[in-house]
Amino acid sequence: MRARSAVMLAAVAGFSAVALGAFGAHGLKKVLSPQWLTVYQTGVQYHLIHAVVLLAVGLILTQPMPQQSRAWLARAAWLLLVGLLLFSGSLYALAVSGVSAIGMITPIGGVSWLLAWVCIGLAGRQFSPGVINR
Repeated sequence: MRARSAVMLAAVAGFSAVALGAFGAHGLKKVLSPQWLTVYQTGVQYHLIHAVVLLAVGLILTQPMPQQSRAWLARAAWLLLVGLLLFSGSLYALAVSGVSAIGMITPIGGVSWLLAWVCIGLAGRQFSPGVINR
């Protein structure tokens, strides 16, 4: 994923996290049980955190760096996006619908985020002080 795409998707993800959080706090509070509201809020919390991480990755991608680091960060951006859709998206759907089978998707999103963090770490391993390769 390119820097511009990551930053733009992060903006959409951040906006939607805030909007969905407000909807949960004001619109769903009276409709959902406390258990399902907690599930929904967990989706919002992780959604917002990883939207910020996606923004950071996108901004870092604008900087000169070794090509291998750029490749790892691009992979991380894709995995962050997949995690947003599968982890938070499945929690939203689960909380609103109550269909427990939807919860089987959630761990796939969580693993996507774990792999994104691994990719970020691998990108960092390639950095050398004073040495920049585009």
